[in-house]
Amino acid sequence: MDSEHEYLTLRGLLSGVRETLEESFPEKLWIKAELSSVQARANGHCYLELCEQQDGSIVAKARAVIWRNRYPALAAYFYEVTGSNLAAGMQLLLRVQAGYSEIYGLTLTVDEIEPEFTLGAAERQRRETLARLEREGLLEKQRRLALPPLPRVLAVISAPDAAGYGDFCRHLDENPYGFKFAVTLFAAVMQGESAPESIVDALERIESSTVHYDAVLIMRGGGSSLDLACFDDYGLAFTIANYTLPVFTAIGHDRDTHVADLVAFHAVKTPTALAALFIDAFAAEDERLEQYATRLKLAFTNKISALLSRLDVLESRIAAADPRNILKRGYVLPLDGNGRTLKSVKALREGDSLTLMFADGTLRCRIEAVEPKN
Repeated sequence: MDSEHEYLTLRGLLSGVRETLEESFPEKLWIKAELSSVQARANGHCYLELCEQQDGSIVAKARAVIWRNRYPALAAYFYEVTGSNLAAGMQLLLRVQAGYSEIYGLTLTVDEIEPEFTLGAAERQRRETLARLEREGLLEKQRRLALPPLPRVLAVISAPDAAGYGDFCRHLDENPYGFKFAVTLFAAVMQGESAPESIVDALERIESSTVHYDAVLIMRGGGSSLDLACFDDYGLAFTIANYTLPVFTAIGHDRDTHVADLVAFHAVKTPTALAALFIDAFAAEDERLEQYATRLKLAFTNKISALLSRLDVLESRIAAADPRNILKRGYVLPLDGNGRTLKSVKALREGDSLTLMFADGTLRCRIEAVEPKN
């Protein structure tokens, strides 16, 4: 039995929605949205989920599709420009045809994506993050920490199979001086949307460890700008800036500078350069100690030379005062009967015995007369 109220069938309602949509948006149009998920299917089609966020909350969401006759060329061009594949978290500018099905609902058919917009959106977000960190006084906070003079116990955050991490360990282990370092790896995801959270988790594990580390090293080899965009994340930068240990970074290529680099205690361009930095610290200390040893040796040598010179002077004085040397110059040493040196004739009497000592022998004499000097 039909209701007494007027009504539309569900199909009628949805057909009306479809007709209204087609009338309102008959042409293709460009839209800006965030890519929340992407699935390339075996049949060649690629299905996207788009969204828009405001103040951290999703305020709009829609499904989109790139058909297989368009997807390979579109994906290849996007990769050529950005160096990355389509991935969740990217800001996109897409050309779409809005369509509506009474069964499947709203679907946006994508036939163009502007890759330069995605790069520009990442750069705008990076600048906003830097401005916020500067307002909060966090850009210089790490650099106020004190690094031990010889940092030896190091915590490394990296993907365990990363070539950069292997280069770092090899360079550190094979240093020509034979210095030994204690390195502990804290594995983390180093690329993509989940990377900031994973790296922050690794930082928390290091801080709660029973081992006291001298420094924390975050390293990631080269990649595309979008691959490395995770190191511009505000939450990761905030954690690094407020960290209690000095944080070193070696991320990307020479041309790359990320927000994580700018808030870190110190940043270098490659993991190998990071290893060299710690080796050089020990080498500089070793050279300083060598210089001290050289200075001590020189001071000791100079002190010994001065003492030997003084000893030579004393020996010369002793030799000069030796009676035997005086006698060799033609002098005679008179001795009384008890063998004591006579310094005056006043103690002598006629008939006393006297000994005269020469350089080559002695004479025993008897005094016939004493004639004191007037």
